[in-house]
Amino acid sequence: VQVVESGGGMVQPGGSLRLSCVASGVIFRNHAIHWFRQAPGKQREWVADISMANRATYGESVEGRFTISRNNANATVYLQMNSLKPEDTAVYYCYMAQTWGQGTQVTVSS
Repeated sequence: VQVVESGGGMVQPGGSLRLSCVASGVIFRNHAIHWFRQAPGKQREWVADISMANRATYGESVEGRFTISRNNANATVYLQMNSLKPEDTAVYYCYMAQTWGQGTQVTVSS
């Protein structure tokens, strides 16, 4: 199993980014997928997940600003991040089938 994140970058407060996570070596539709993040000096934090039935749940800090979605046809999960804040700065990780991606850096700064 391999999961690869992309889409990170630097954005100003209030801006948007869309992260992607592509999975291979797994029957994608049979798995829930999770996004986590880790800021410098902090523990890894759960951000959102999406079930096999396409049900999404969110952490309190991102509820209403982030949207998780999945495309089973291309084995990809997305994290649309709007109204970004400096405190969203972190490395964002995709997790599925007991496998972590390498992470993608998101920096929110003016």
